[in-house]
Amino acid sequence: METDKTTPQHDVDVATPLESRIARKGQLPRWGTAAALAGAAVIIGGALAATGAFSIGLFVFLTVVLFAVGLYAISRAVEGGRKAADRVVTIVVTSAFLLALIPLISVVWTVLSNGVARFDAEFFSSSMRGVVGEGGGGYHAIMGTLIITALAAAMSIPVGLLTAVYLVEYGVGTRLARSITFFVDVMTGIPSIVAGLFAYALFALFAGPGVRLGFAGAVALSVLMIPVVVRATEEMLKIVPNELREAAFALGVPKWRTILKVVIPTSIAGIASGITLAIARVIGETAPLLIAVGITTGLNFNPFDGRQATLPVFAYYSYAAPGVPRDPYVDRAWTAALVLIVIVMVLNLAARLIARLFAPKNR
Repeated sequence: METDKTTPQHDVDVATPLESRIARKGQLPRWGTAAALAGAAVIIGGALAATGAFSIGLFVFLTVVLFAVGLYAISRAVEGGRKAADRVVTIVVTSAFLLALIPLISVVWTVLSNGVARFDAEFFSSSMRGVVGEGGGGYHAIMGTLIITALAAAMSIPVGLLTAVYLVEYGVGTRLARSITFFVDVMTGIPSIVAGLFAYALFALFAGPGVRLGFAGAVALSVLMIPVVVRATEEMLKIVPNELREAAFALGVPKWRTILKVVIPTSIAGIASGITLAIARVIGETAPLLIAVGITTGLNFNPFDGRQATLPVFAYYSYAAPGVPRDPYVDRAWTAALVLIVIVMVLNLAARLIARLFAPKNR
């Protein structure tokens, strides 16, 4: 019985110094961070106003620096060095995140504010055939962009998916797989105008110089799209656990069926995101379409016969070579850019929906 009474008393004696040390450690109140930020803003704002050199950028930069230094000093005195360092790193990471958001928000706001003026029914139902000055729209360019991008996706997605499956599932360690990986890396860095020149030269061999086809633009975009699809799909297939493959093989499932029913469904969310990224990467390309497709003011649904208008080229010509008066052309250029952003947003939403519908269900 004496031993039973002594043991808990010993435990309490051992734990008491630790508890007392924790109790002695201070902690800043929840409003301390906000108060430090407000104090730094007041000090920097007053100093810049007194010197007459006030600017938004300088004010924000100096406020963040003073806020980080002051909060570190206060936190180190109250909470200790580890917590103070954690607070400074949090400030740095948050500041970097907000700094990265500034260009994105600026671009979206600029395009939205300038493009909403012609974001109307006429823009989505009219072409530029016979239109000079005000009026008209980008219906012909929207349809051309959708047709050419759909053709490029139809050519690129199967090739990219099958190439990635070969690299991960069949060609590991082979010379052919290493060669394919090398060329995919090279193609990833190809300038877009080179893809346009390649497509133009290819079709000029069969149709003669000066050929301009929507299908040629689709071929140029597929050259840019395939390596992105391959890389994204390859990385997603690599993170599928090998235990899933081994479990399917143990049940006697053929390899092709394991890939089709286990590996791809497990990684479908990442694959869909990669495909969406590849489409978004090429849908706004201008240089290859300038060379391979050209521009027209009328509607053309046939990518194998004549020029087709596309949104990037339509926006480029509306801004770079406007008519008189200039303002209607510039307004149409901004609206074309806004439509491109909306299309990319819709593609991202579609990719998320596909990933949610086809991802394996957790039961």
